[in-house]
Amino acid sequence: MKSSIRHILSGWLCTIMMVAGIPAHAGMIGTEQVVSSNFSSQQRDASLETVNAFMAREDVRAQFEGWGVAAELAEQRVASLSDSELQQLAANIESQPAGAGALAVVGIVFVVLLILELVGVTNIFTKF
Repeated sequence: MKSSIRHILSGWLCTIMMVAGIPAHAGMIGTEQVVSSNFSSQQRDASLETVNAFMAREDVRAQFEGWGVAAELAEQRVASLSDSELQQLAANIESQPAGAGALAVVGIVFVVLLILELVGVTNIFTKF
């Protein structure tokens, strides 16, 4: 009896020592990777600022309210867009002539919100 307990305990001790003794592997992070992630963050901030400035306009807010979408909810959804979606939206805003493409950009935001609703990411249109 005493020898079987000793045998079990020694087996557990060996297992614990083997698991705890596994070395951690770490790699170096290259300068290019750090610079690209920082640049991406700066690009995202600039794109987000462009889109938020557009969405702060009174005519855009009125259009959202006309569609039954709260402007605050739309701003939250824009903040949750991926980097590529946000960059594309900002590029569309910047490429349009002043005031002429407002409806197109609002339409793009609406389509993005609709896609997010259909995929199940958001819960915007369930109130209707």
